[in-house]
Amino acid sequence: MKFVILLGDGMADHPIESLDGKTPLEAARTPGMDEVAALGKGGLATTVPEGMPPGSDVANLSVMGYDPRRYYSGRAPLEAVAMNVTLGEEDVAFRCNLVNVDLETGKMVDYSAGHITTEENKKIVASLQEICSQGELRPGVGYRNLLVLREGESAECTPPHDIMGQPIESHLPRGEGSDILREMMEASVPLLARHPVNQKRIAEGKRTANMIWFWGQGKAPNMPRFREMRGIKGAMISAVDLLKGIGKSAGMEVIDVPGATGLLDTNYEGKVRAALDALARVDFVYLHVEAPDEMGHDGDLEKKIEAIERFDARVVAPVLEGLRGSGYEWRVCVLPDHPTPVALRTHTAEPVPFAIVGAGVEADEMRRFSEKEAKERGSERMMGWELVGRMVGG
Repeated sequence: MKFVILLGDGMADHPIESLDGKTPLEAARTPGMDEVAALGKGGLATTVPEGMPPGSDVANLSVMGYDPRRYYSGRAPLEAVAMNVTLGEEDVAFRCNLVNVDLETGKMVDYSAGHITTEENKKIVASLQEICSQGELRPGVGYRNLLVLREGESAECTPPHDIMGQPIESHLPRGEGSDILREMMEASVPLLARHPVNQKRIAEGKRTANMIWFWGQGKAPNMPRFREMRGIKGAMISAVDLLKGIGKSAGMEVIDVPGATGLLDTNYEGKVRAALDALARVDFVYLHVEAPDEMGHDGDLEKKIEAIERFDARVVAPVLEGLRGSGYEWRVCVLPDHPTPVALRTHTAEPVPFAIVGAGVEADEMRRFSEKEAKERGSERMMGWELVGRMVGG
């Protein structure tokens, strides 16, 4: 038996007036996910335990079968694992975003600096080393970077996507160890103002990376291996370091797909091909697509619907087709990790819809894949970390 989870990050949403009260999932054309829902069974999964932050770190750990109340130690430590950065017991890792702040009003404009490219990011991080010498700064994918403070303090930080359009002053790092972080953030402003990458972006009419922002702090994770927990071998496919770090921490094969960007232009076909090929070596594949979440953070309704439709047409449908011709017995689960409502531009903690189809799965009353259909016609209610067990066990 082969098992595949297809996860569209942040696909779930709230009803939107301009869509006649529909959510983006309901408004999008999704024949692949609708087929999974109609032929299989589904319902709602609570991926974020009460009182925990509704981030992709908590939610994806949950969907992977790890109760975040036991295994979550922070987002940045998982990204450190993906980047082959070893954390000592007293080391603290932080995510370091390149952001855009309105320096006159002090408000957060863009958590991603206009979705700055990985190559631009690398050039900027090289220049930032001089002001981040008290820690170790490593470039990541797009606007995402990592700072490690050896024997540091876990200052209290706020995700930049949670404060879009808000003044940053009350959300700056606070508590023990915050002074050093604030100093680096302040020093980044004049340095970035004169950086050649930003000068070029200004000339091209693009947003600049005019500040760095620390968040996602934590210490090294300690997770049991996926194979020990489930008795099967697994593989992770994602563009982003967070998911790669979860996969690597779980002892899974982590597959890098050329052209996987985490945006609308990601290499969907390459991810599908990698997933189907991996099933010759492993029993379980977790295929993650970031784009719907990014479009939700951007507050772009049209592009979020487009991201959902691309996920359906270029991931869900071809994976189903490939499995049907594979000769394997199989089960597929489709779901988001959490909602990212375009009206809020950040994550929320509501339960998310899911549907499972394949060998031995009896259909329920669901006919489409959506929040409303899962709530009203789905037969299942479970915590997110129970999903893999239910999928593998029947």
